[in-house]
Amino acid sequence: MFKYNPLDCLPSSAELPDSDNTPVDNELQILIPNLLLAILASIWQNRDDWFFGINMGIYHTPNIGAIVPDGFLSLGVERFVGENGRSSYVLWEEEGIPPILALEVVSQTYNGEYEQKKIDYAELGILYYVIYAPTRLRRKRQRLEVYRLVEGKYILQTGDKIWMPEIALGIGREQGTYQGRMREWLYWYDEDGNRYSTPEEQLQNLLARLQQQGIDPNTL
Repeated sequence: MFKYNPLDCLPSSAELPDSDNTPVDNELQILIPNLLLAILASIWQNRDDWFFGINMGIYHTPNIGAIVPDGFLSLGVERFVGENGRSSYVLWEEEGIPPILALEVVSQTYNGEYEQKKIDYAELGILYYVIYAPTRLRRKRQRLEVYRLVEGKYILQTGDKIWMPEIALGIGREQGTYQGRMREWLYWYDEDGNRYSTPEEQLQNLLARLQQQGIDPNTL
């Protein structure tokens, strides 16, 4: 007997646009989430139950356009989907699991990060909303603001490094080097406030240890 499944009638991620086609106006909107992803891929390399999307459309309701954060983290989903990966994040293909964290990097052009996007992400049920202003700081705003969803409303969290127990990670900002560029970046932290190293830093530390032992890395 034929069994009707309404989900079979919905468009798939392959059929939906992967973003809103809005170009970024600052390369930090790409570099900052890419650094967070690179660190996650290192510290969670043995886990397959997470996904971090960058400038990727999130589809939550059929016939409604995508929401496109600069970055987002989902837990309890497959890390890798198919040979080519996801083209977009479609809730009806992810067992209805919304991202647990959304990141917006405030650009030269203001895009409602502090107003409309807070409403959109709250309606989607995203637990943590992170807003980072790396170049332009709006009046009465902090450089980094982390909000937690409480009874349908976002509450600003206090502290330089915000611990998120549901993710078992903290997030904060400090000076560092990424891709040869020295500036302030966003990083992940452990519960004691210790920053997780980037893959570049891990490689540099390894090379330094080899040299201390009298081993020339070029001969390996």
